[in-house]
Amino acid sequence: MGKNLFIAEKPSVAKEFAKALKLNTVNKDGYMESDDAIVTWCVGHLVTMSYPDAYDEKYKRWSFDTLPFIPAEGTWKYEIIASVKKQFSIVKGLLTRDDVETIYVCTDSGREGEYIYRLVDQEAHVDNKIKKRVWIDSQTEEEINRGIREAKDISAYDNLAAAAYLRAKEDYLMGINFSRALTLKYGYSVKEFLNKDKAVISVGRVMTCVLGMVVERENEIRKFVETPFFKVLATLPIGNGSCKGEWRVCDTSKYLDSPKLYSNNGFKERNDAEELIAYLDPFKETDAKVLSVEKKKEVKNPPLLFNLAELQNECSKLFKISPDETLNVVQELYEKKLCTYPRTDARVLSSAVAKEIYKNLNGLTGYPPVADYARLILDKKGYAGIAKSKYVDDKQITDHYAIIPTGQGLNNLNSLSDRCKNVYEVITRRFIAIFLSPAIYKKINLLIDVKGENFAFNFKATESEGYLKIMNYSFTKKKEDDPDKDKDDELKLSPDDLEKVIQLKKGSNVCLSAFEIKEGKTSPPKRYNSGSMILAMENAGKLIEDEELREQIKDCGIGTSATRAEILKKLVNIGYLNLNKKTQILTPTQMGEMIFCVVLRSIPQLLSAKLTASWETGLNLVSKGEITNTEYMTKMDDFVSKYTNHVKEVNKLSDLKRDYAYVAQFYK
Repeated sequence: MGKNLFIAEKPSVAKEFAKALKLNTVNKDGYMESDDAIVTWCVGHLVTMSYPDAYDEKYKRWSFDTLPFIPAEGTWKYEIIASVKKQFSIVKGLLTRDDVETIYVCTDSGREGEYIYRLVDQEAHVDNKIKKRVWIDSQTEEEINRGIREAKDISAYDNLAAAAYLRAKEDYLMGINFSRALTLKYGYSVKEFLNKDKAVISVGRVMTCVLGMVVERENEIRKFVETPFFKVLATLPIGNGSCKGEWRVCDTSKYLDSPKLYSNNGFKERNDAEELIAYLDPFKETDAKVLSVEKKKEVKNPPLLFNLAELQNECSKLFKISPDETLNVVQELYEKKLCTYPRTDARVLSSAVAKEIYKNLNGLTGYPPVADYARLILDKKGYAGIAKSKYVDDKQITDHYAIIPTGQGLNNLNSLSDRCKNVYEVITRRFIAIFLSPAIYKKINLLIDVKGENFAFNFKATESEGYLKIMNYSFTKKKEDDPDKDKDDELKLSPDDLEKVIQLKKGSNVCLSAFEIKEGKTSPPKRYNSGSMILAMENAGKLIEDEELREQIKDCGIGTSATRAEILKKLVNIGYLNLNKKTQILTPTQMGEMIFCVVLRSIPQLLSAKLTASWETGLNLVSKGEITNTEYMTKMDDFVSKYTNHVKEVNKLSDLKRDYAYVAQFYK
């Protein structure tokens, strides 16, 4: 009987598989072996796509004569990455060994992990072997063994592999053709204007769209004109304190439909606000009457669980770290068995996981920050109804469910950095929260009339903290730093005073003590920070105006959970974006904005979230088997050819020189 070969994506993961399988292995060069099994690993990618000059030496020199460059189907070339040739040779030797009967593919359970193995298999020419795909959600012993036990024939993932190949070809074709064409056409103008030694215009399917989002936001901020406005506030004494209400235009107001209004609760000019106060002041103590008292409860449910984008956004806010750093941290937590697979877009659990979620909770009784809550949930079987809640939905899961703590690997916590420990706490508290009751607020909206003019007073008090009790992180210095703490309770009335407000009846006379003017100013749009950009990329479908297309790609952003952080990192590294490490704010560089101008004048479609998200939708349709490789590649080839030729034929240099000069004024 032949041996089983297990191939993982990294050495550390390979060791976890050997441990979970309880193999008595001997360490060899690049692999481990026992009497009946071999465990080996890639080191990330071992194989890559060849540059054009591998097809023909003429492509080494950039020239319009050799563009567009599109290899015919079946002629694509690949090569072993020079720095990992030794490991590839080891892996190839093992995959093709005569005594190896079954290969278990244990690379990361996603499109990129699939691609990593398929390239190795392709270049190693692995034939006449049984190949099984192991698909797991965490690296716990139990999950690894389940994954191996339930491993499907690798052919079940052929559509996913096809989508992975197409994604790589798409990025390659757009990068090679558009970057070369635009550099040949306009690279010298950029180089000359910036007085640089050289200037390559790098573009890509996703990164150019992201650059566009940052530049367009910067332009919105530049064009923004600050507008002052003036609100009128009334002070209502309550017990030993007081609160302020805001004037709002109403049907009986003498300012109804007035051009003096900035909005329904403010004036464009201070003197109009002063005029209102002068009119009302004599009546504040005698003619103020309660128009309505509206009492209601507000229920705030625990938020959905983290997917990678939400976690990256949260860590950007809490720790001021980049999405790339967050991914590295959560990947380490995954490899230490502390949390489930990080590269996920889902924010819910699967029904299968929900059935055994008590195991995760049981493990967390050994984690001090949430141990008491975990025990209470287990004792009261607070997990029993979770399968019927909004936190469990198989329809919202493609490859993996949300990021949650496994309840295992806690012995590894002490060896981790403080940052890793803090991120683990964030994940764990969010997980525990879904088993707790909602937060409940008592809200009172009071409307007071003075001579036909209305003032609205809003009160909000916490009736039950519910899940918010668990959202006080141990690493925050002040309670108000807690991002989940409600900020609306600014009136700070005592329970007795709040009760006095509740007892007010419609028609009751009240006494207002004063009026005042509150000046405000309109605010420009906020710049993206690294976290909000990741969310914007994930939710790019919402930016699309066409209703039919928006519905078609509503669940498809630009990039994937696995690639978004790397795209941002690349834009910073090539000097197109600046990332403030303290605030995580993203801004364009002068060169980045000039590249934006070049693309806008030449291939504006590359800046469109609509186009980028629709390509991602196409890849998803390929992975589901709903469209074929050929259909997708035909559209891709046509797109690349059309716009490469367009760049060759049209000259926008005079327009661009004006653009460069305009942009330069912001970078002096």
